[in-house]
Amino acid sequence: MDLSQETDRELAESRRVLVDNQTGGRHRLQGSIGKGSANLKMKSLLKKVRNIVLAIFAIWLGAGIAGALFNGIGFWGVMAVVVATALAVAVFSSFPKIKTPKRADLKQGSPQQMVANTELWLESQAKALPPPAVPGVEKLGVQLDALGLQLETIDPAHPAMNDVRELVGEYLPETVDNYRKIPEHLRKEEHTGKSADERLTDSLGKLSGEIERVTRQLAEGAMDDLAIKDRYLEYRYGGVEALSDEKNG
Repeated sequence: MDLSQETDRELAESRRVLVDNQTGGRHRLQGSIGKGSANLKMKSLLKKVRNIVLAIFAIWLGAGIAGALFNGIGFWGVMAVVVATALAVAVFSSFPKIKTPKRADLKQGSPQQMVANTELWLESQAKALPPPAVPGVEKLGVQLDALGLQLETIDPAHPAMNDVRELVGEYLPETVDNYRKIPEHLRKEEHTGKSADERLTDSLGKLSGEIERVTRQLAEGAMDDLAIKDRYLEYRYGGVEALSDEKNG
């Protein structure tokens, strides 16, 4: 390879790195985006481990009973137990698979279920999203966790619940679905001022801001209660200086 070819290759690589950096890099979703989806995955993992343990116990118990009845199971019997054990581990390591919620399920259930299902659904969509949108998805996971905690203490009949279910269960998945309906080779093309990739990233940012606003709104009551309690304690018991004066006196 001559010097000019090497230079061209290095320039092409530099341009590629520059484009990657400008578009958010080759960032891909790593792990769970929130505690809700992480808990669902952990439950699925524990169920698999339980099934493996039960299957191995049943195989070896059966082998022990057969050995007692027939005065041993012999070499081929031992090999059969080993093969059956390996098959049990292989099968139950893959099943049952965690089920990705459908869009219709995202508005259903308790606040914890709604948050967990939405996080899990978002994770399943992340591979089809452009790299710049992935950090927004991760941020939404953290915000959904915080929102879920807020909703645990809110009356189900509270007006905010309908707004939250609409925001989390409709607008968010609808935005992602609309993006995915666009053919992949057209997503970077500019249309009425922006590309589909840019519009998706912007839309996720707007949804993130709205979820943050709702979370703060729901927290206002608790913050007001804490402020009132603080003022009462200040009035009832005084500050640190008042307590020091009382002790010295």
